[in-house]
Amino acid sequence: MLAVAALAAMAGLAGCGSAPPAAPAAPAPPSAQAPPPPGEVGADELGHIPVLMYHRIVAEAVSVYDRTPADFRAELERLAAENYVPITAADLAAGRIDVPAGAHPVVLTFDDGAPSQFALGPDGRPTPDSAIGILLDVAAAHPGFRPVATLYVNAEPFGEPGGTTTLPWLHAHGFEIGLHTASHTNLSAASAEEVQSDIVDNLTMIRQAVPEAAVTTIALPFGAHPESEELALHGASGGTTYDLAAAMLVGADPAPSPYSTGFDPENIPRIRSQAATGADAQYVSATWLDRLASGEVSRYTSDGDPAHVSFPARRATALGTAFGSAAQRY
Repeated sequence: MLAVAALAAMAGLAGCGSAPPAAPAAPAPPSAQAPPPPGEVGADELGHIPVLMYHRIVAEAVSVYDRTPADFRAELERLAAENYVPITAADLAAGRIDVPAGAHPVVLTFDDGAPSQFALGPDGRPTPDSAIGILLDVAAAHPGFRPVATLYVNAEPFGEPGGTTTLPWLHAHGFEIGLHTASHTNLSAASAEEVQSDIVDNLTMIRQAVPEAAVTTIALPFGAHPESEELALHGASGGTTYDLAAAMLVGADPAPSPYSTGFDPENIPRIRSQAATGADAQYVSATWLDRLASGEVSRYTSDGDPAHVSFPARRATALGTAFGSAAQRY
């Protein structure tokens, strides 16, 4: 319902410290100790999940899609302080949400493959002022805050034709690489053949750089579906097929839980990272994080047990029919 309420605003929102460690620490293995009762941590695994959308991280912001390094770091610090744990877009789409009891998943997504998002220095480590460098630095200071994100790239990711160095590094260090079309094409204005060709060209580039990478999600440029919406996820060109699990929109809302009746993998809403100022202030990250923290909007809170979907009994009607056997009401 939140997504429907914000459709009118989506057009205006469309668009696409110290040196960090060489690699993020691997997530700690699950504890053998049983998680606490769901009610004890206020578990609500039918609540909403913020999928945050970033573009450039630059010293001087010139558009609403820019964030300064200080802004970006502050938002990550806020997320860590409020017990959010990053997961990938692929994890969200697949319902693979394994975060500690009482924690909240968040998805960090980056569009366009801008050089300010990720660059490797002469020492082979991410530059400290890049988005990934800052993310690793914040994660090192907050061990429960996983340094993972999803990066949606075009033909020359991070200013490197073919992404032959950058994409393998990201994949090797636990980041998801997703599609954003080769030419940042407005799919709503493209023919069916152009849609499929541009997606396949994008996929081919990623596979050539990282053959072992599983590419399962796409961020739609400008949040626009092709005329035949199914072509965003399923199609073929030049003998290569693609079969994706989810498409990311731009725009205005937190995403429904993948276990809820409201979850639509072809239309996963995202929230533009921005301070709560300007004409679209009611739709940006600072506002939504406030609303989720206050309880005004239901927030996904984990029960710490990936085998169950826990929620207050009053929320039972929001449970997706496929998850009845995993339900744990309280």
